[in-house]
Amino acid sequence: MRKVGIGFITMLALLCAFSASGKEARLTDSAIVQILINGSIASYPSNCPCPYNAAKNGSRCGKRSAYNRPGGYAPLCFKGDISKEMIEGYRGRVVQ
Repeated sequence: MRKVGIGFITMLALLCAFSASGKEARLTDSAIVQILINGSIASYPSNCPCPYNAAKNGSRCGKRSAYNRPGGYAPLCFKGDISKEMIEGYRGRVVQ
């Protein structure tokens, strides 16, 4: 979980660096997808948001993850979970 938080902060720092530069930088769809996934995982209060995450005992979360359980949290874990509308919504919220 700590690595995910550090990764999210790193992505935000990169975003700020690109925004602060004099050049007009536009994030790719893939970069935005990764930012949305990282943010979703970072906001999950426990350590098994996605099937590929590790549980406390070090094993893969798999079917125990929030992603695979109905109701409650629905984290974004895979590229296919992100729609074009979500990408455009992110672009609308973030000044590029």
